[in-house]
Amino acid sequence: MSQKELDCRGLPCPQPVLQVKEALEQGASHLEVLVDNEASSKNVQRLAGRMGHLVQVEQVAADCYRLSIAAQESRVNSGAHPHAEEFHCDVPVPDEQGGLVYVISADTMGRGNDELGWALLQTYVQTIVKVDPLPEAVILYNSGVRLVTTESGALEALRDLQAGGVEILVCGTCLDFYQLKSAIQVGQISNMFAIMDATVRAAKVVSPL
Repeated sequence: MSQKELDCRGLPCPQPVLQVKEALEQGASHLEVLVDNEASSKNVQRLAGRMGHLVQVEQVAADCYRLSIAAQESRVNSGAHPHAEEFHCDVPVPDEQGGLVYVISADTMGRGNDELGWALLQTYVQTIVKVDPLPEAVILYNSGVRLVTTESGALEALRDLQAGGVEILVCGTCLDFYQLKSAIQVGQISNMFAIMDATVRAAKVVSPL
């Protein structure tokens, strides 16, 4: 076992997560990780938690977070530490271990009139909370990220879902592309690693056409 420091400032998502994962898999007993944005901080925390390790977070500057990750002995020494393929869940998972995930990748539902498609999509999201079972996560990327911004009529429904324990994962790269990061009202800014992890672990993925 060893101690290691990782300076992941300036790295695009999901590189901080991938570097931390590699270091833990190589047997690091303690990691000190620096990242320069909240999204990377939260995603590294989520990764370490799923791998069974302890994490402490300190915001050392306006644009700098220090994460101290202590690898648990039972995970490091017993052979239980996951390999990459195990963490990505490439092996099929029984339905009872998975859950339902909604993926919304556009700001319209169906083809034809965009204004109608936007109205239909908002109604679609408002209906999710009324249908059993509730999903484990709602993932939004590309122009679908408009649903979590000030212009959306589905904010109340998304807040209700989040309050009910549903993860609302919003693509940070997409928010940047559409210049909407300052308009986000609900959900957590995420990256491609977290999006892939959520969809691979899901028993069922549903997307409006």
